[in-house]
Parts: sequence; C-alpha cells; structure tokens
Amino acid sequence: MRYLIVKYLVTAGVVVLVSELAKRSDRLGGLVAALPLVTVLTLIWLYVEQQPAGKIANHAWYTFWYVIPTLPMFLAFPVLLPRIGFWPTLLACVLITMACFGLFALVVRRFGIELI
Repeated sequence: MRYLIVKYLVTAGVVVLVSELAKRSDRLGGLVAALPLVTVLTLIWLYVEQQPAGKIANHAWYTFWYVIPTLPMFLAFPVLLPRIGFWPTLLACVLITMACFGLFALVVRRFGIELI
C-alpha cells in the first residue's frame, strides 16, 4: 500500500511541477512538458513491478507511434485559442487528435504496424 501511495505522489508531483514551471516560464514549462516524463515514470514503474522486458519494450514502442498523431494538436491549439476560447479549442484539439490518430493508424497499418 505504501508503494502505491509513493507511486501516486511521485507521478502527481511531476504534473504539478510542469504546471508550476509553465506558470513561471512558457519556454521552460513547454520544455519540461515535452520531455517524456510520464513515459519514463511508466517504464520505471513497470520495471520496479517486475514486468517482463518485452512488455516494457512494447510500451515504449507503442508510445512512439501514439505520440506522432498528437503533434498537430500542439500546432492547432495556439492558433485556435485566441479565436474560439479555451474550452472550444480544447474540444477541437481532442477531435483533431482523434481524426489524426485514425488516419495515422490506417496509414501505418499498410506497413504492418497495428495500432488499433
């Protein structure tokens, strides 16, 4: 139980750190947010929990492929935000990401990569 509490506190601490840094510096907050901190933590937790190496490697593999279709959202968000406001922009970006993911999954399927 103690391990689980530490796991949650460390993981939540990373999110709080990024948001606090972003309040102080757009660039530094963006840089730290762009680091794959959640993925690194996940890989660490999987390793500490003695998951098989294949499972850990698969997590890194699929994370790579799932990140690519999220990138257009980071371009759309700053363009849409001043035009339509925060919540509509957030919704639009979620829809954009879903569409990009669906299209991307269809494209990479032709190369033998199954994402869905």
